[in-house]
Amino acid sequence: MTQPGKPANLSIHNKAPVRVIACGALAREILAINETNGLAHIDLTCLAASLHNHPDKIPAAVEAAILEAQADGFEHIYIAYADCGTGGLLDAVCQKYNVERIAGPHCYSFFWGNEAFAARDEDDIYTFFLTDFLARQFRAFIVEPLKLEQHPELIEMMFGRYNKLVYLVQEPNAELDKRAEDAARFLGLEYERRETGYGDLTTAMTRLH
Repeated sequence: MTQPGKPANLSIHNKAPVRVIACGALAREILAINETNGLAHIDLTCLAASLHNHPDKIPAAVEAAILEAQADGFEHIYIAYADCGTGGLLDAVCQKYNVERIAGPHCYSFFWGNEAFAARDEDDIYTFFLTDFLARQFRAFIVEPLKLEQHPELIEMMFGRYNKLVYLVQEPNAELDKRAEDAARFLGLEYERRETGYGDLTTAMTRLH
């Protein structure tokens, strides 16, 4: 990752620099993809992952980051956010500035693969998903903000419609497996583990030029 405001070195791939504006929950994955594929032309800026608790704030935050990227001299900007609960408002920002975002309604879809997610079994409609990030940050992003330990009756109210928790694994990790299984137990849900890798995120990053 380059220093903010400094376009990436072009000497390795002779590609124009790309400012990728991403959700902070994707930082590890994007950095890993970039390193594996030698994507030195990608300049990554991450917004706070906590914005997912307030999806109505995502479009304005992304718009501000786009303006900052333009001020930094980037001609090519890419948005590594799915719709993420913005109800199309993020797409409106992308259209306003003629920038593209990764396809999909949310990260669960593009990690699984958007086509496969759209064709999923009917049972999966009643599934609560975790990614590596959410398995790692389950307490910080789910338990604590919703005060589920102080008010356990909220678990049934908020998660009673789900019948299972599916952990979509980006990088196999025994500790995260345990955390995901513990999360399913905490919510009273059946547990299932699926290794997806980075899914469509790899395709999105490697085609940027």
